[in-house]
Amino acid sequence: MGVTNSNKVINTDRIPCDGTLRVTLALTAAPDIVSNPTDIVLVLDRSGSMTGTPLADMKVGAKTFIDLIDEATDSSQDGQIGSGSRMGVVSFSNTAVADTQLITSVDVLKAAVDNLSAGGSTNHADAFAKAIQLFDPASANAKVMVMFTDGNTTIGAPPAPVAAAARAQGIIIYCIGLIGSDGLDITALNDWATDPDASHVAVTPNAADLEELFAELAANISKPGATEIVIDEVVNPDFVITSISSPTKGSATMLDAHSLQWNIAQLGVTSSESAVLDFFIRHVGQQTGTKLVNESITYSDKEGNVVSFPKPMVSVECDIVVHPEPCPEPVELTVEGCQDSVLVDLGNVYLESQGRIIQMDVTIQNVCPGKRVALAAILTEVDRDGMEHQRGMKAFTIPAHSAPVCRDVLVKCIKFVVPEDLSASGGAMCSPRKFKARFLANNIDTDYRCCESTLTL
Repeated sequence: MGVTNSNKVINTDRIPCDGTLRVTLALTAAPDIVSNPTDIVLVLDRSGSMTGTPLADMKVGAKTFIDLIDEATDSSQDGQIGSGSRMGVVSFSNTAVADTQLITSVDVLKAAVDNLSAGGSTNHADAFAKAIQLFDPASANAKVMVMFTDGNTTIGAPPAPVAAAARAQGIIIYCIGLIGSDGLDITALNDWATDPDASHVAVTPNAADLEELFAELAANISKPGATEIVIDEVVNPDFVITSISSPTKGSATMLDAHSLQWNIAQLGVTSSESAVLDFFIRHVGQQTGTKLVNESITYSDKEGNVVSFPKPMVSVECDIVVHPEPCPEPVELTVEGCQDSVLVDLGNVYLESQGRIIQMDVTIQNVCPGKRVALAAILTEVDRDGMEHQRGMKAFTIPAHSAPVCRDVLVKCIKFVVPEDLSASGGAMCSPRKFKARFLANNIDTDYRCCESTLTL
């Protein structure tokens, strides 16, 4: 049956600027339909919300599915599903009906699809029940159910227990969802489908995509499992890969900070089989926005299965950061093992005077878009008697931001040099010193706010 489904999902749709999220890749494969005769039931939604284009596009997709299975079973579209496989059609609205039994005639199957008309409510429970009745428990054929729907359950019993009963009987359930006018409960589709959810559910907001979804599922059902699988994932440059969990099948390797490769020797060669890989990425960009998680993802295997993965997006919220002065670049060094000394050449440092550097960050709260801010930083030193002595003042103009709402602005790396010969402590060289820092922040045309902090060196 080849690779019968693939998916890519993320565990959240919103993260902070430096946030981390989990990405899940999933595949399902099964033996080819010739060596593994399969009974397939198409369960098709014909409720009122399917009226017009959705119903027409669904019919095209379902008939394409039938043609591909016909060709796969005997190498030609001869109007008969061969090699012991069979197919049936169930449709549903207020109630479900078996439009055909499990048969091999392509013309009868297509006629059943063509005769569908839309109207009524959505009864998923009865649809599952009628589909289960088509399967012969005594048959050795594999059993597959393809549920298509465009909406939420509006009538009838809860469908989840009926779907669970089908899975308990060994029926593999795939769900194809169209986000229709009444919405679609994707969580419900995940609940109904065979695990893992990520590889048994495909959802689209566009009815024109239905033919492709049906065709991809049929094409992959017809191929013999998959061997020598290679999946190359490259994440968006605004993200880095932080860790990779051990996949349920095969091995995954991080190639660099932005890419990984997942290799699987074989999947679904003797029976239906799924594989899942989780990895974690962290946002390292500076811009707020809705961003694609991956830059590219490619799939290949020895059998030539055609596999595409969704392109999930995540909303990233970044604080506004201003650097009024450049921060010094750190120099990395390593001390090996139990070395008790190390010699490192860090280049030249020019001595201006004996002293210390105080570096401070401050957050200006609730800065509204389009407003420049005047920021003053005042540093004083406190002597033993509590008297303050001026040690420096710096003023900055913080540029206006263009975020849609008022935001906090983080100003980083405000630095003061405090010479030792100005120490107010009166003690020896490098003795503790006490400082106070004050920040004044004004919109250019509004009142200022003041904050004070005490520093001890």
